[in-house]
Amino acid sequence: MIRMRAKDETENPAHTVTEAADRNADAGASGAGSEAADVRDCQPPRRGAERSRHRPGRPSRSSGPLPTAKSVRRYWTMIIVLAVASAGIALGILAWDNPMPITDPGFWLIAQLRLTNLVVIAMVALCQSFATVAFQTVTNNRIITPPIMGFESLYVAIQTSAMYFFGVTAIVELKGLVPFVVQLGLMVGLSLALYGWLLSGRHSSVALMLLIGVVIGGGLGSVATFMQRTLTPSEFDILSARLFGSISNSDSSYLPVSIPLCLFACLGLYLCSSRLNVLALGRDMTSNLGLNFKGELLKVLFFVSILMAVSVSMIGPMVFLGFLVAMLAYQFADTYDHKRLFPMAALIGFVVLGGAYFVMKNIFYAEGVVSIIIEIVGGGAFLLVILRKGRV
Repeated sequence: MIRMRAKDETENPAHTVTEAADRNADAGASGAGSEAADVRDCQPPRRGAERSRHRPGRPSRSSGPLPTAKSVRRYWTMIIVLAVASAGIALGILAWDNPMPITDPGFWLIAQLRLTNLVVIAMVALCQSFATVAFQTVTNNRIITPPIMGFESLYVAIQTSAMYFFGVTAIVELKGLVPFVVQLGLMVGLSLALYGWLLSGRHSSVALMLLIGVVIGGGLGSVATFMQRTLTPSEFDILSARLFGSISNSDSSYLPVSIPLCLFACLGLYLCSSRLNVLALGRDMTSNLGLNFKGELLKVLFFVSILMAVSVSMIGPMVFLGFLVAMLAYQFADTYDHKRLFPMAALIGFVVLGGAYFVMKNIFYAEGVVSIIIEIVGGGAFLLVILRKGRV
């Protein structure tokens, strides 16, 4: 066999050379591979590789409003929980303490009578949530709310003036549809005049607008307080009932006007969500990105004034409802995108306002005077935020 292999090698020298070359190439490749492996082992690992090796379960992130899968699950979980809670509260308002069985036609007659209050609660929740979130965005401050512009002080001044100049009969006459529309037009008109005047000058600024709003609100409140001191005790009692934030202050005759205005303003703000995301960056960044800051600001404040006028005219002043709803929406949504903030805030507003109404009506028998719970909880949350931040 050895003799035959030697014979083959002498007869086929090219084959022998080829095999030798292949063996040398394999040896060189293995040597080069081992040297390259040694060099790689000697080099320090890259920063990204080291980070990924230390955290192998790191979730993938994106640049969207909900950057991780965990944040997406958290957002939709909160939406579902709030929707279920809202449905439960609505069912409780319609069915709790209803003397008729659900299969009886009388049950639905009583439910229809309660449906007006339920619609008012939903509408006020929409107005307060959308208006507060949008207002805090354009003012770049998560503490101040639209009542700082004097909407509620104007409402108090109108009601007090009617009682002071025209007596108790004026309060009854102000519950019609025409006085309601006049009151809405007066609130929106004065607010737009204030915005247009303060934001049209060379040195226009949002801070100046807020300062003037505080001064006007304080002045109207002082005038209303002076007129209230001159009223008789019976007149003051009737007026105080109107100045409390109460669902019972609403009237079903207001709904044909207030519902379209509320939906119009909420839809306008929702369609401006992408522009509100830019406005949250500030005046300079908004102008650099090609948006007219002053025009967008006036448009947003126009919608905010409509929503606040509708809310205050329907149920009366409620200072801390918007702040409480917006603060919880920021915490639960955990995003900058207003397309996701607005639905979250609306559901929270309905849960807070509807839950307070249900508790006050069915436990304390206060028939819808929800401002007591709202002011206590909202005021406490406001103080907590102030103390934690240490500044306004």
